[in-house]
Amino acid sequence: MLLLVAVGAAALVVQGRYDAERSARDRSLAAAEAFAHAPGTARALREPDPTAALQPQAEQVRKGAGVDFVSVLDAHGVRLTDPTPAMIGTKAQGVGRAAGGETFTETFHGRPTDAVRAVVPVTDASRRVIGMVTAGIEYANVGEVLNRQLPLLFGAAAVALVLATGGAALVSRRLLRQTHGLGPAEMTRMYEHHDAVLHAVREGVLILGGDGHVLLANDEARRLLDLPADADRRHVRDLGLGPGLTRLLLAGEAVSDEVRPAGDRLLAVNVRPIAPYGGALGLVATFRDTTELRALSGQAELARGRLSFLYEAGMRIGTTLDVRRTAEELAEVAVPRMADFVTVELLDAVLRGEEPTSAVHEMRRTAVRAVRSGHPLQPVGDLIRFVMADTPMVAALRRGKAVLVPDLHTAHDWRAQDPEGAQRALDYGIHSMISVPLQARAVVLGMVSFWRGAGSPRFEEEDVAVAEELVARAAVAIDNARRYSREHAMAVTLQRSLLPLGLPEQDVLEISSRYLPARSGVGGDWFDVIPLPGFRVALVVGDIVGHGMQAAVTMGRLRTAVLNFSSLDLAPDELLGHLDEMVTRLDSQTASADDDREPLTGATCLYAVYDPVDGRCTLSRAGHLGPAVVDPEGRVVFPDLPLSPPLGVGGHPFEAGELELPPGSRLVLFTDGLIENRGRDVDEGLELLSSTIAHADRTAEETCRALVETMLPDHPSDDVALLVARTRLLDSTCVAAWDVPSDATAVPRVRSEVSRRLAEWGLEEVSFATELILSELLTNAIRYGAPPVRVRLLLGRTLVCEVSDGSNTSPRLRQAATTDEGGRGLFLVSQFADMWGTRYAARGKVIWAEQRLDRSAEPDPTALFDVMGL
Repeated sequence: MLLLVAVGAAALVVQGRYDAERSARDRSLAAAEAFAHAPGTARALREPDPTAALQPQAEQVRKGAGVDFVSVLDAHGVRLTDPTPAMIGTKAQGVGRAAGGETFTETFHGRPTDAVRAVVPVTDASRRVIGMVTAGIEYANVGEVLNRQLPLLFGAAAVALVLATGGAALVSRRLLRQTHGLGPAEMTRMYEHHDAVLHAVREGVLILGGDGHVLLANDEARRLLDLPADADRRHVRDLGLGPGLTRLLLAGEAVSDEVRPAGDRLLAVNVRPIAPYGGALGLVATFRDTTELRALSGQAELARGRLSFLYEAGMRIGTTLDVRRTAEELAEVAVPRMADFVTVELLDAVLRGEEPTSAVHEMRRTAVRAVRSGHPLQPVGDLIRFVMADTPMVAALRRGKAVLVPDLHTAHDWRAQDPEGAQRALDYGIHSMISVPLQARAVVLGMVSFWRGAGSPRFEEEDVAVAEELVARAAVAIDNARRYSREHAMAVTLQRSLLPLGLPEQDVLEISSRYLPARSGVGGDWFDVIPLPGFRVALVVGDIVGHGMQAAVTMGRLRTAVLNFSSLDLAPDELLGHLDEMVTRLDSQTASADDDREPLTGATCLYAVYDPVDGRCTLSRAGHLGPAVVDPEGRVVFPDLPLSPPLGVGGHPFEAGELELPPGSRLVLFTDGLIENRGRDVDEGLELLSSTIAHADRTAEETCRALVETMLPDHPSDDVALLVARTRLLDSTCVAAWDVPSDATAVPRVRSEVSRRLAEWGLEEVSFATELILSELLTNAIRYGAPPVRVRLLLGRTLVCEVSDGSNTSPRLRQAATTDEGGRGLFLVSQFADMWGTRYAARGKVIWAEQRLDRSAEPDPTALFDVMGL
């Protein structure tokens, strides 16, 4: 105890002297810096008599700072101020460093006295040293402080000695009581037994103190944790256990069987604090080696990961029925989870949706996926040939199984096809590959190659099974997409063959049309433009509910029916009535048939007839959206037309409405797919349509293009039929009409007037045929019809002769017998006219005959007489 107290007292003396000297240094430096950096110091140094200006201030600072001296020196070290006036003008020693711009403190030995001093340079605005300030405490005064503390220090040491002796006695008594009187031999034996058990168990034990230092580590802990020989008493951070295990031990929280890596081992760690069990702050950690168990569980985890990968692949591959997109999805799934690069080649027949053939030596690269850009693999679209028998790709195609090349550097057969490309791949870092034939129903569809590059391990045999399973799933999706593409192409071909191949020739309407199939497949939207007698034109737009082949076929049936009914020259409401009856009959046949065909109820149609003579348009609609009308000034209206139920509902009459369309008006007919989709309703669509077409002087084609670009996405969800017609009127000089009294004697007069009008039009070459046709039709109207009788000539690309009367009785063409006196008039009309027919009006009928103006010659009258038996 005496030795400890003596050493402690000596240490306190040394520490006291050190602290006194350090305090002197700090006070000296503070005083010197304060005076050196004062605003007036540098200015006073430039004055003619700096001593007079600085001496009082230096003395004031010396007294205020509690130092023994504060001196101001010039740049050469000569004293300008000093507490001892006799020292002014003398040169200070050891201040060269301050002249160079350095501030320092030191214990100075020399004249005028030994002292602890600080020297601080004084600089001007340009950082140039113009003087120095030194302040300090004499060394003798530094020791006086310590000397005054020595009695107290030695008294404290004596008290410590007394307390230590008493404490040792008390500790001895407590130890005897805790050991129950055990002597040294018994304590030694207990320690040996404890040590033997601690180091013999096959579980590492590590005891840490509350400050994180190692208190004890048994042999197993040293082996498992690879502890250094001097691990005892070292902090746990210095043991190199790794960040995870170190944080776990320093956290001080209870842990049970938490697996942590330690080098190449996996350890199950248990941590328990010592404090709850009566010990001091700290913890006990135990370690068990679970590396082999972890390896087994790692294999199970790897298997689960592969199953999860294949499940995810099944969800992500085949989301669309597009062959190319499915190939891209296969590559996207495999990179980077399975490979660094993936290439997919497909047969051209598969890309076209056709059945694959046995010729599998040429394929088209369809998809490429890589973890980084700039790879040397051939791009999408290149033709890949598999002609060299030694390559892994050809071997995979021949065997129908995957081929693994674990190391491309040592394998030379795969370079045979393209040596230069193979060398570029090796230089890029690609070193391992698996080639898998893409086949479904035992038919090869293409080839998939998986590649790994620098930084990735080689492919192993276990990877081959995963690659084959992945490609097998993708092959089914690609084959389904191929079949869908073929069926979709067939349906689209069928639908387009059922739609008009081109717009018919006519002069009264400028027409433009669009048909856009839905993204999900073909649908039942359709349109038609049908020339009618008298230069009239019928415009038709219809919509069949549903999509697919059946909708396309149904659309074709309805379009054919409309064409047939329009040949009867029926009014729009009558035509829709006949069409409704036909749909009802077809629905009844479908309901009685043993198949799953959908009924046609829900089909809609809009039928409009435009007459260029008076600019009237008659419309009737069955459950269909009304048209939009744009007048020549660009104003848009949606006329209020009678609306009837969709086709096939039955039980409701159809009504028609009329519109007056000035020349230059645009009539826009459309299906609901143009204005309605998931993002907007019908009202919003109609408003957008109105703003799009509200422009004057736009052509029909410009209107069509603007509607498609503004209102439709690239892949609409519903098919769209659009028809835009810009109106024209027949020139009034090309129309001639005569009211005829019901008297046969009026026929020659009308015939003469018709001849004169034909001469005015320069049509003398058809005058004979026209007069003959007119005579027969007019005579029949006067003889068998009812007043009023009216004749009208229309001149366009053809010449149309119309005779109307108030009777609904229609003439009928028949073959007259040799003994009949009449019945040959309509036969003559049919021979001289290119077309003829009858249409019914609101009151009466109109019989018309049409002649082409480019015919080379009229019929031979002699031949006609022979045919008629005359």
